[in-house]
Amino acid sequence: MTRAPRRRGAFCKERLKIIFGKGHTMKHVLVTGGSRGIGAAAVRAFVRAGYAVSFLYEKNHAAAQAVSAETGAQAVCCDVADPDAVEAAIAQLPPVDVLVNNAGICHYGLISQIGEEAWQRLFAVNVGGIYHCVNAVLPAMLQKQSGCILNVASMWGQVGASCEVAYSATKGAVIAMTKALAQELGPSGIRVNCVSPGVILTDMCASVSEETLASLAEQTPLGKNGTPAAVADALVYLAQAEFVTGQNLPVNGGFVL
Repeated sequence: MTRAPRRRGAFCKERLKIIFGKGHTMKHVLVTGGSRGIGAAAVRAFVRAGYAVSFLYEKNHAAAQAVSAETGAQAVCCDVADPDAVEAAIAQLPPVDVLVNNAGICHYGLISQIGEEAWQRLFAVNVGGIYHCVNAVLPAMLQKQSGCILNVASMWGQVGASCEVAYSATKGAVIAMTKALAQELGPSGIRVNCVSPGVILTDMCASVSEETLASLAEQTPLGKNGTPAAVADALVYLAQAEFVTGQNLPVNGGFVL
């Protein structure tokens, strides 16, 4: 008799149950926006580093399934801008030891060209998403008196970028949230840090011309643009840096010093 194949999601849930069974100490990492770019690279990097990993994604089911099949990480469809969806998604998972707030969207254009709806959506995802996810995982972290929250900001949150006012504003907020949360949660044993990537070759660069990307690489002291893997490595470092909190780690090749 041939046994029917199990769905990938069921396999991942069983694997997490085994990992978090009695006697196991493997830490659980949750990555938001984990189906592509920096998020997918983070999923791979944390799996390689020996963590149990889950990730949230919004709508790219095929990409999420591919990352899940490659890594064994559990994928959960969720719009981080929706607090109810976040609560429901995280309720499916084991307690989170490391939260990586990576989900984000961008907008390029003059401030006069961005409508109210687009402006609100940028803040809802890039800032509100962190707020919702932190609140969802925090009770378990406070109960254990330990945890790690990692936020993905941007070098434009440090210095601003012309024609990216809304995006720069959201990422500046992420840096400020990181520093404030580190002070608020430090006494409870919870560390909070962020990374600020520079020009990273992800889908967000798809509309940028080769000439512009080459020019940006020339302006970078290391003479090249970054990769998602470089940012993921920085996130793994911060997850393991037990005496580092409230810091913004630039991953920009020296573009912003």
